[in-house]
Amino acid sequence: MGEKDINGREVANQILADVMQQVSQLKSAGWAPKLVSVSIGENPAAEFYVRNQRRNCDRVGIEFEERHFPAEITAEEAHAAIWALNVDPRVTGIIIQRPIPDGLSIKQLQAAVDPLKDVEGMHPASIGNIVYRELDLAPCTAMASVELLRHTGMRIEGMEATIIGHSEIVGKPIAFLLMAEGATVTVCHHMTRDVAIHSRRADVVFVAVGKPDLLTGHMIKPGAVVIDIGINQVIDDDGRERVVGDCNYDSCAEVAGWITPVPGGVGPVTASILMRNSVTAARRQREHYEAQMRRRL
Repeated sequence: MGEKDINGREVANQILADVMQQVSQLKSAGWAPKLVSVSIGENPAAEFYVRNQRRNCDRVGIEFEERHFPAEITAEEAHAAIWALNVDPRVTGIIIQRPIPDGLSIKQLQAAVDPLKDVEGMHPASIGNIVYRELDLAPCTAMASVELLRHTGMRIEGMEATIIGHSEIVGKPIAFLLMAEGATVTVCHHMTRDVAIHSRRADVVFVAVGKPDLLTGHMIKPGAVVIDIGINQVIDDDGRERVVGDCNYDSCAEVAGWITPVPGGVGPVTASILMRNSVTAARRQREHYEAQMRRRL
């Protein structure tokens, strides 16, 4: 880790330690969290994420179960499987692994998840809640990115932020999270005429496009924070494969005040936010059902 690096693994460990305490409290109250992973078809990347999620669940004490369905499953069958999980009181969290086979809509499957069990923060209701400053159950990568910004100690209120990339799961949610905390936000995308004009005036630049070396040192102002969300596999001149982000790390690190490395930055924090969302979902369901019981009495 360089001296300007924001250590994502350190931040993740702090979050997981807090989650572990909350899980213990929920179990003592008779409300043990249980996360169910839904995978459709065979995909090595999804299998890697499932193993990582199981490992983190084991670490913090959350029960984890994998449900795997064949690639030939119909949309109706997939929705029925999710509905069964929605009504199962033992299940407090549902995550749908990406990618899914062609012919199925990830948006429709995410919308089928009960918002109370939406640990990914991708249900339309969860996204909409961010607009109303309900920020405790947001998309994991977006929340992790803002969490790393907070770790710098910089004040988000009044900050000028530029986001490069406007995807539904990262760029747009980051914009809403930052606006909810009082930042002034510019979102750049493939139709933006000159990204550097916007990034050079920003106090923090988030980049999530999937293109190595997209952001370079001359595109940021001195002392800015760079949150690199990109994950790209490149092959060095000697034929070795390595993982890099969307920024040219060396040139950006010379100018930036803080920067997230890849790997070791956003990734570990995203995984820990999923655990925190799982606890939040379990707590919300407990409060929901207790409120229902009070109304019946």
